[in-house]
Amino acid sequence: MQIAKLLARRTNQMQASTIREILKVVSQPGIISLAGGIPAPASFPVELIPGLIETVLSKYGTTALQYDLTEGFLPLRQALSRHLFQKGIKATADEIYIASGSQGILDAVGKALISKGDAVAVESPTYLGAIQAFDPYEPEYIPLETDDHGLVPASLDRVLSSLRIKFVYSVPTFQNPSGRTLTLERRERIAQIIRRHDALLIEDDPYSDLRYQGEHLTPIKVLAPNHVVYISTLSKVFAPGLRIGFYLAPKDLREWLVIVKQGVDLHTSTLNQAIAAEYLSGNHLDRQLPEIIRLYKPKKEAMLQALDKHFPNDFKWSKPEGGMFLWAEGPKGFDAMDLYHRCVAKGVAFVPGKYFFADKRSGLETMRLNFTMADKEAIDFCIQTMADTITACRAFHSRQVFA
Repeated sequence: MQIAKLLARRTNQMQASTIREILKVVSQPGIISLAGGIPAPASFPVELIPGLIETVLSKYGTTALQYDLTEGFLPLRQALSRHLFQKGIKATADEIYIASGSQGILDAVGKALISKGDAVAVESPTYLGAIQAFDPYEPEYIPLETDDHGLVPASLDRVLSSLRIKFVYSVPTFQNPSGRTLTLERRERIAQIIRRHDALLIEDDPYSDLRYQGEHLTPIKVLAPNHVVYISTLSKVFAPGLRIGFYLAPKDLREWLVIVKQGVDLHTSTLNQAIAAEYLSGNHLDRQLPEIIRLYKPKKEAMLQALDKHFPNDFKWSKPEGGMFLWAEGPKGFDAMDLYHRCVAKGVAFVPGKYFFADKRSGLETMRLNFTMADKEAIDFCIQTMADTITACRAFHSRQVFA
């Protein structure tokens, strides 16, 4: 049967996840990967799971196995209210809604807000998963300028002054892919800008708990509560397999996001939500998070040391205080895609940075490096292999020029 003739036109805007396709390649035996954006299995509190499930079944019985509210399992929303208060976000359980991972929220935002041709402003670079979530609804992406401190407020102000923007999407803390973090001053300026323009900001915050040094920074949601949809997840600090995402949104939009979710999956797994509720209310996150930080911090330091030691002087890279990624940039004209293919042939993988730009002509010289999945020795080996390959490529191209 010819399925192609049956497909909706929106599928023209849809494609397989580039990262997922790369991970298929690099999951082959013998490949050491800096490509993934996933937590280390060692960070999962496996030993807690049997006890949490036993508690859930004892406490909630068949309720944990039944259909539940689209808005989310109430005990989890109550636990998240206390969790968010530690970040400075004051929200009642009734204001916190649950989704099947933060990716589900991004898709719901796209479905509820984007009509074909609507302008959506995104950081440059930006999170690839957001682009994939929004693409089927056919927006026009407006790139926003970034630097070593993240989104440049003046760029946001110019765009909002000159164009009708449906919403702005940003990852302010330990951004995927760059690892960059907005300073408090920039957060305050951005809050002022979106309030002045009466604009909506989607604040995606999956990484802020993974802070290895420095001080916690106030979410933009706190600074402009009526103009921000705040999205977060338990995937990075508990277990991504449970698919627990959550969000705070202005009331009218929150209700539309519920309607969207009802048409997709009715509600997120009740059992998984109940497990997450016991994880939070039992203060297990407070005990587990320092362990996760002790696991990741030395890996981040090892990657920074390896870059300092091995990479050419005309490259630069981010130096984040937390998160899961570093962002490296070569000089103009450097081809990170070519480097990727050469490195995979040598058993080392990363993600070329061009995939994180709405403008596909940008970012050819960039790359995203993940440090959570490899050990310190493997990280040093990978960075040295990449550096040696860069040197070999340059020598080859030099000989070609003078041949």
